[in-house]
Amino acid sequence: MTIDKFIEGLKTKIDPTAIEGQNTSFHFDISGDHGGQYTVRIQDGQLDWQEGLDGDAKCKVTTSADHLQSLLSGKLHPMMAVLTGKLKISNQAEMLKYAKIFGLM
Repeated sequence: MTIDKFIEGLKTKIDPTAIEGQNTSFHFDISGDHGGQYTVRIQDGQLDWQEGLDGDAKCKVTTSADHLQSLLSGKLHPMMAVLTGKLKISNQAEMLKYAKIFGLM
C-alpha cells in the first residue's frame, strides 16, 4: 500500500466516535518512489488531510515508501522500525495514542 492510499483510506477506516473530542495533527514525510508529504488533522471527530506539510504538527512521521509498505503489510514491526532508525517519530507518545486507530498496530 502506498502512502497516498493509506492517507486517503484513513477517513473511511476510522470510526468518528474513536476520535470524538480529539484534536491533533500529524505530518507524514515519506521519501522515495510512491512517497509524498501529507498533513493529517483530527478535530472533534473529523479527520481531514491534505498534500504537503501544512502548519505545525504535534507529531511528524518520517520514513521511506519501502519501509512504510513493510510496516503496513506487517512485514516490519513498528517498534523494530523505530529502534533501527527506519521509522522516525518526533512525538512517540502522540503516535501511540493514534497508532491503533490508524491501523498501524
